[in-house]
Amino acid sequence: MRITVIGAGSMGHGIAQVSAAAGHDVTLNDVNQQRVQDGLDSIENNLAEGVERGKVSEKERETTLENIEGSADFEVAVEDADFVIEAVPEDIELKKDVLTDAEEIVDKNAVIGTNTSSLSVTELASALEHSERVVGVHFFNPPHIMPLVEVIIAEQTDEETEQATVDYVENLGKEAVVVRDTAGFSSSRLGVILGLEAMRMVETGVASVSDIDTSMREGYNHPMGPLKLTDVVGLDVRLDIAEYLTEELGERFRPPQILRRKVRAGKLGKKSGEGFYVWEDGEAVRPAGEDHR
Repeated sequence: MRITVIGAGSMGHGIAQVSAAAGHDVTLNDVNQQRVQDGLDSIENNLAEGVERGKVSEKERETTLENIEGSADFEVAVEDADFVIEAVPEDIELKKDVLTDAEEIVDKNAVIGTNTSSLSVTELASALEHSERVVGVHFFNPPHIMPLVEVIIAEQTDEETEQATVDYVENLGKEAVVVRDTAGFSSSRLGVILGLEAMRMVETGVASVSDIDTSMREGYNHPMGPLKLTDVVGLDVRLDIAEYLTEELGERFRPPQILRRKVRAGKLGKKSGEGFYVWEDGEAVRPAGEDHR
């Protein structure tokens, strides 16, 4: 298929990479050429690291790069797409604008996907004339490593769109989990509530950041503790999701003050260099100072 990914950030370029690796012709789009190039550079870096670690062959690296092109021209990027996936920030009005703009250009049979981790796909779909071809495709970060994709079925999504999306996800070598559209879907509700409780434990002095993460990693076989995962996702992203889920599902999702303070201070996690951990060269080197007191 011809796949267009709108948004070249951490999620967008990752989705473009796995799509190209699976043999699809991919166009990566963003609002300007510099952002597009940054996304393409990140893909090259991911692949180079994969080759170095023996996870990607040199041939696979070359083929993946051959299957990807970048364009800052929205119309050119989406006009021939069989499947459009928007991966712009978690702002419902922004996503509606992107999806409706794409609908005006693509073929009537094209699938229009939204990579949202918590927003209502049903509400997003309602902005489109042909809402039956809208579907949620919730990739996990980083998409080129994480094996799971939630396929979110809106109230309007038809069976043909659902099946096409499941087929696409499985073609990527990913595990497709089909979820009906509810606030937070399945993974975000569970993941966010665990992360928020871990933050409250730090805030009230129950245990240290590293000990909480070690407990979940070693005791429950999680690949990463909830606080380090929060850093990887972005504390600002987690705060936005928690506030949305509080509105939709109640007080148990209300963000703790430690999260609000860190976001106000610009301590957003891995992308800013500090969150619950201090990050250097993309690695968590030590827990950040216990500034919750």
